[in-house]
Amino acid sequence: MPTHQQKQWSVLTMNTLAFACNFAVWTMFSIIGIKIKQELNLSDTQFGILVATPILTGSVTRLPLGIMTDRFGGRIVFFIQMLLVAIPTYGLAFADQYWQYLVIGLFVGLAGGSFAIGIAYTSAWFEKERQGTAMGIFGAGNAGAAITNLVAPLIVVAYGWRMVPQVYSVAMVIMAVIFWFFTFADPVQQERARTGTHITLADQLAPLKELRVWRFGLYYYFVFGGFVALALWLPKYYVAEYNMDLKTASLITICFTLPSGLIRAFGGWMSDKFGARNVNWIVFWVCLIALFFVSYPQTTYIIHGMGGDKTFNLGVNVWLFTGLIFIIGIAQGIGKASIYRIIHDYYPDNMGSVGGMVGVIGGLGGFSLPIFFGIASDLTDIRSSCFMLLFGVVAACMISMNVAIRNLRRAEGLELAGDKA
Repeated sequence: MPTHQQKQWSVLTMNTLAFACNFAVWTMFSIIGIKIKQELNLSDTQFGILVATPILTGSVTRLPLGIMTDRFGGRIVFFIQMLLVAIPTYGLAFADQYWQYLVIGLFVGLAGGSFAIGIAYTSAWFEKERQGTAMGIFGAGNAGAAITNLVAPLIVVAYGWRMVPQVYSVAMVIMAVIFWFFTFADPVQQERARTGTHITLADQLAPLKELRVWRFGLYYYFVFGGFVALALWLPKYYVAEYNMDLKTASLITICFTLPSGLIRAFGGWMSDKFGARNVNWIVFWVCLIALFFVSYPQTTYIIHGMGGDKTFNLGVNVWLFTGLIFIIGIAQGIGKASIYRIIHDYYPDNMGSVGGMVGVIGGLGGFSLPIFFGIASDLTDIRSSCFMLLFGVVAACMISMNVAIRNLRRAEGLELAGDKA
């Protein structure tokens, strides 16, 4: 009979692996979408819609899946979700028209809802002092995007892109079976079942009336939605901007996706150690500075000197660009963990609903930003316009956080003055 601690780590390990598998499926279009774009001769806007379609479903299903996890337990909900994802993933291999890819992509997107299940299931197993670390380790499943960057191009080269969804669907079924045999019903769910007491839907949704929840959602829109959007967009960006082939572009994108996923565990530890709000603030500053440089388009200046014209080229070469993208990915990975740590501080009994709602908003970032990237690229004819948009988003996050901190300090000052009176 396994001990409670052994159950904790077994559940956490399976949650993380299952989430990584789901995330690999969820970001699959970042690779196969390039081939589909070439086959159907899609515009950048159409490509943006294509890769964003699964992200939409994965976003809007997070709230109901989080509520279902609080209600029925993460083990059964996660198991059924993975089986349901495997079916449309396999069917994707047989589509051949743009609308078919979009419709099937909506069903494949259920893979993205796995985060709300896993975060609530993980949270139920660990004490408050280790919440940040545990949720950070689980969140490292974001590295599933790196799995796609590494594995999918190899499958495409060897067997064609249609083999990718077939392999992924089989892997999802295998993961679901392994998950079922190495996980356990969480103690919180067992206690509710024993006593017959369950959180009502009204109680689960009550915190969503608070402005704070939506502010956290804005932060997550950038750190998670921005991460997903870039994971989808970067292979194409490298191909177009730096004339790379698909395989090389996908491999170098791992410099962004893999560290960003793995560092999340460290971000959870930092949030436990130094406070989630402090970590968030540093994350936003780092991203703001890095995005300023990668936003600058390739530019040629001509100076009309006395001895003739002098030409200067100004832009970010591929090595500097990759280094800055690496820094952004690291910062976003830490930020993803710190935001969920602060959510647990405020809403420990509503991680399914509040965490699910914040996940919805973040996921909508992953859906909407690639579309905005495509529109901006088509309208401005500037490829780096995608990073200009992200610069604006992180600036909005910083303004929102600054206002919230000022209001909090003002409220604390009034409360202190009242106590002295």
